Amino acid sequence: MIVIHHNPECGTSRNVLAVIKAAGYEPMVIDYLKHGWTRPQLLALFATAGLTPRAALRKTKSPAKELGLLDEKVSEDEILEAMLEQPILVNRPIVCSPKGIKLCRPSEVVLDLLEQWPQGPFAKEDGELLIDALGSKQ
Repeated sequence: MIVIHHNPECGTSRNVLAVIKAAGYEPMVIDYLKHGWTRPQLLALFATAGLTPRAALRKTKSPAKELGLLDEKVSEDEILEAMLEQPILVNRPIVCSPKGIKLCRPSEVVLDLLEQWPQGPFAKEDGELLIDALGSKQ
């Protein structure tokens, strides 16, 4: 089973979902902007992925700067609380598979979580090649 915490407005998130589906998986897609996060859920995801709230903070195209969350004096717990209140603050996509949990930025990170890959060549939305015709990661 593969789970993707997905934002359909995000190009990277769409690319990762496309890779997963092209590889033959039918992932559970969680639109975290609609459903939000719980504290235990985020803490478990971050711990398993080896992330801290600061490392998982979306710094661009989010209100992080306006909220003062980029200041080094802001605690990890304060960042986590802000993420619970405003789910857009969590960088995405976060993918869970039997091989682990990762923040899949850039898109090709998802290949580390898949047992099987899409048949190549396979490119991102912008045309950048992820997998060549021989099935090798680019």
